[in-house]
Amino acid sequence: MSEPAAGSDVAGIKTVARKDGDDYVINGQKTFITNGTRADFITLLAKTNPEAGAHGCSFFLVPTKTKGFTVSKALKKIGNKSSDTAELFFEDMRIPARYRLGEENMGFMYLMQNFQTERLIASASAVAGGFYMIEDAMAYGRERSAFGKPIIKREVWQHKFVDLLTRLESARAYVYMTVDRYNEEKHVKKGPLSMETVKHISMCKILVGDLASEVTDTCLQFHGGWGYIEDFPIARAWRDQRLFRIGGGTTETMKYYVAKILGM
Repeated sequence: MSEPAAGSDVAGIKTVARKDGDDYVINGQKTFITNGTRADFITLLAKTNPEAGAHGCSFFLVPTKTKGFTVSKALKKIGNKSSDTAELFFEDMRIPARYRLGEENMGFMYLMQNFQTERLIASASAVAGGFYMIEDAMAYGRERSAFGKPIIKREVWQHKFVDLLTRLESARAYVYMTVDRYNEEKHVKKGPLSMETVKHISMCKILVGDLASEVTDTCLQFHGGWGYIEDFPIARAWRDQRLFRIGGGTTETMKYYVAKILGM
């Protein structure tokens, strides 16, 4: 999906799939593509009707051995280093029309539906990670002593962790409530998600994203100098969680969506 000039603004993608007989000819580029250097196929979003903006996008299943497909390079990231992220190019890449997924020009709608699931899964995962990081930090604080007693016995840190745990419990309850709404509409009623549920999903991502960043930063600070050393899990957690406020739609984009739903 993502391109150098189009990330959260999906409608701004420039990659074009032009119909040519029983084929599509695709030209363009993508970036930030997870596992792009090792993939056997990619699920590609391209403009099939550029004049229609967001309503002119379609999805394609593209084998990476297709002529015209090129992996430009693997991008070096701050975190999540166990998963490669690539930049891809397509030059007169020809694929059969049967490789199109779903209806033509409905890609943006499919993507928006998928985004809701991604954001909910990420929110639940980040909340769980927050609890894990605090649990790990507290275990460290029981073993690490400074000025005559374990640092977890310092009131300033006790208050910080109690506050964060209270907010994590609230965030978990909100995420679980939103998951219930999602399941009811998607799997019980088997209909499209209501804008009210989409609003709550966006709000979950806003809330959890900011809270997860605060939790990891506090836990790293609690470790002192050891928190800055790769031997301790908090160092990796601190790097990796930062993607949450960017991936799947930035925090600012979520606020834009919520404001739009509220009629602002």
